[in-house]
Amino acid sequence: MAVDRDHALRSAAALLTRKSTATMDEVAKAAGISRATLHRHFAGRDALVRALEALGIEECEAALDAARLDEGPARDAVHRLVREIEPAAALLAFLYTENQLFEGEEQNPGWTRIDDRIATVFRRGQAAGEFRIDLTPVWLTEALYGLLASGAWAVSEGRVARKDFTHMIAELLLGGALRHHAEPSTEPSTEPREES
Repeated sequence: MAVDRDHALRSAAALLTRKSTATMDEVAKAAGISRATLHRHFAGRDALVRALEALGIEECEAALDAARLDEGPARDAVHRLVREIEPAAALLAFLYTENQLFEGEEQNPGWTRIDDRIATVFRRGQAAGEFRIDLTPVWLTEALYGLLASGAWAVSEGRVARKDFTHMIAELLLGGALRHHAEPSTEPSTEPREES
């Protein structure tokens, strides 16, 4: 029975990451089971989404562990994190759009654990002088989530090659997050000049 539930859950994840509006009938069909069997495992769409949330959190935490976030430069840790989380990115992109998961008092504490672990990497990078200090760790964490979701959608639609996922996300995020030492500007000012 547990294997059947896991199969149904992973089939639902595969379908919903491609078609977020899929019905429970379509989920059952994708899993190769009847609607009644699906309903025995998940009482409705909300129960299914909550189960997918638990799966997403589990996969995220496994990726965070595999990325060894406390080792080496923070920049390298972010690259490892993006690479490790890539297999779960499509599921996370789907969950990111499910507002009911992030509202009210029933929010899964797993999201807070994940947020805290990722923000810690950005704090570490700021303390080491790697990352800009004018961008908060919370904002950098949210930016990472947004890029992961966008990257997953672009890959699933064939607009971006899967092999480029890690490089493009990490480089775009870190290109904006890296601390640049103050250099005199060589660009002409776009500010209007005051008339004397």
